[in-house]
Amino acid sequence: MTRSAVLAGIGSFLPSRRVTNEHLTARLDTSDEWIRTRTGIRQRYFAEPGTTTSDLAAEAGARAMKSAGLAEVDAVVLATTTPDRPCPATAPTVAAKLGLVGCPAFDVQAVCTGFVYALATACGLLAAGGADTVLVIGAEMFSTILNPADRTTSVIFGDGAGAMVVRAARAADGGAIGPFDLGSDGTGADLITVRAGGAEQRRGRSAPTAGDEYFSMAGREVFRQAVEHMAASARAVLSRAGWQAGDIDWLACHQANLRILVRLADVLGIPEARVLANIAAVGNTSAASIPLVLDQAHQAGRFQAGDRLLLSAFGGGLTWGSTVLTWPDLTRP
Repeated sequence: MTRSAVLAGIGSFLPSRRVTNEHLTARLDTSDEWIRTRTGIRQRYFAEPGTTTSDLAAEAGARAMKSAGLAEVDAVVLATTTPDRPCPATAPTVAAKLGLVGCPAFDVQAVCTGFVYALATACGLLAAGGADTVLVIGAEMFSTILNPADRTTSVIFGDGAGAMVVRAARAADGGAIGPFDLGSDGTGADLITVRAGGAEQRRGRSAPTAGDEYFSMAGREVFRQAVEHMAASARAVLSRAGWQAGDIDWLACHQANLRILVRLADVLGIPEARVLANIAAVGNTSAASIPLVLDQAHQAGRFQAGDRLLLSAFGGGLTWGSTVLTWPDLTRP
């Protein structure tokens, strides 16, 4: 049997602290209208003090495993830009919190493209026979790396986690994932970055400047490149799958900005009504955004078995990636 990867379960988790635009405008030189018109965001969720990325990841992972009807998996792959610690990786901590001691677990860091990269890695493990079931998680606590005085970034991001369980099966089984298209361009590393904290800064010739410990982004150029690279990647993966844009029932992209989602759909020729968007309610949750929007749509009953989904993301690195998914017959709690 040719081993393929299929979706077996899905789950997500948001922290309890809801932060509206009004909460932010009380301390920033901005307005609810300014935030909504430029990003589409009305609110986001921030984790309470004492909460860690691994806490969010473990909760989402537990829900995905419950959805799949599994008490254990063969491997855990975590996509995150905000690990609990610079060292060690956070995935083993997540696995331990799920009672999966002894299970191979590792992190993938591709910022907002992280979940697509992690999903591709998991599918590779399944195809190679290294595992029969893999828990893939995207989890972020961007609230910990945002400059509270920077209105261009602090209004965009939120905390959260989403997860999928993928298993080895026949390609003809429901829930098939892939093929993939992945890419990067390191010449754009400064467009989306946290400059301080790594070997470059610690062994650099000059001290970091104020604010280098925080996340920064060149928004206008990121917008342009995000649309350009996601569109090219999406077209490449559709060609490999033998699908046309008209075959797509749902476009599930990284929730970076509502205008990016609308523009990408227009460029690809996919009706806006088929675009999944939850950015107004949760903000940009980076690597968590794709599994989070998928789980929320699933819980709302928007998918039917056999629906064809196109997933695409763009993030720091620069990185980008796309894949396709045929939705399986998943039950809802």
